[in-house]
Amino acid sequence: MVGEMAADVVTGGIVAHAVEPRAGGHVAASQFEHGLCLNCGTALIDAHCHRCGQAGHVHRTAGAFFHDVLHGVFHFEGKAWRTLPMLVLHPGALTRRYVAGERARFVSPIALFLFSVFLLFAILAQLPMFHFKGDFLKGGGGIATLQSTVAIERGKIARDLPDLRRELSEEHAAPKPDAARIAKLEKRINDARTAVNDLTAAERALPRAAEHSNFNAAGPGFENWVAGKLQHAKENPKLLLYKLKSSGYKYSWALIPLSLPFLWLLFPFSRRFGFYDHAVFATYSLTFMSLLTIVTALLLTAGVSSSVVILALAAAMVHIYKQLKGAYSLSRGGALIRTLVLSTFICWAIVPLFLTGLLYLGVAD
Repeated sequence: MVGEMAADVVTGGIVAHAVEPRAGGHVAASQFEHGLCLNCGTALIDAHCHRCGQAGHVHRTAGAFFHDVLHGVFHFEGKAWRTLPMLVLHPGALTRRYVAGERARFVSPIALFLFSVFLLFAILAQLPMFHFKGDFLKGGGGIATLQSTVAIERGKIARDLPDLRRELSEEHAAPKPDAARIAKLEKRINDARTAVNDLTAAERALPRAAEHSNFNAAGPGFENWVAGKLQHAKENPKLLLYKLKSSGYKYSWALIPLSLPFLWLLFPFSRRFGFYDHAVFATYSLTFMSLLTIVTALLLTAGVSSSVVILALAAAMVHIYKQLKGAYSLSRGGALIRTLVLSTFICWAIVPLFLTGLLYLGVAD
């Protein structure tokens, strides 16, 4: 488990490094050894190629290779110590300065987001509160269980009818028939017949099992298709959970484009802010939410009171407010109103759409 977590973190760092690579480590001007850049062939005039940015001096040792691995994991270096504190304390200023062009000073939003998502899934996968037995999907019965219950009950009553009729015949044939017992048996027979008729009608009204098990049947209708997929998920709930986790891991980036239309709605037809501004805002915001989720989950695992969840939600709201106010230069009232509107979008549109997509990916295969 720990090994998997470490592997995920390393992978996240390397992916983030690939998104925001440095063309070479820091090399003093006196260290470059070649007259031409080994990457593009341009004549070197400094420690780094002025055309492609690669360092003039390159290493070819095993130690240098493992240094590159560590550099891939912790590639943020000095940028991280400028970016992370600002992301937490001054998210609006960070977003505004990055959009304005201060790119070299800060870790790019997408690189930081990728690393935080890898870190999030690597840590949550090891915490006991996020381990599911996979049996919860089996509860509740559903259509198949209802069909089975109706059929069993109808069969039981139908099997009892011949015995009741035989008892009634024997009572009529007795030397001294018991009128009260005859009336009671006749009532039981009538009730049983009515129950069998009602259960037969109910059994016919319910969709047949074949419609739920045959996923590729011609013309089953959308509702039956959904029921079939859910039945398949119930048969193998652990596979569904794995698919959901894997899909969330792979498609977490989809939260960024999902957020853009709703951020645009906060500033409709504004010429000051374009989709690039909104994309930077969304990516830095999602990064903070990922890191906040990690901290909250670790605190809960450590036994801290569940009230930490309320504090985390309050911190998320404050962060959105501060980022909106600083990134878009809003007044306090304007930032507060947009914070409430954006929070509504997140709870009732963005997150539900994302989760619906994950659920579809989980049951569609």
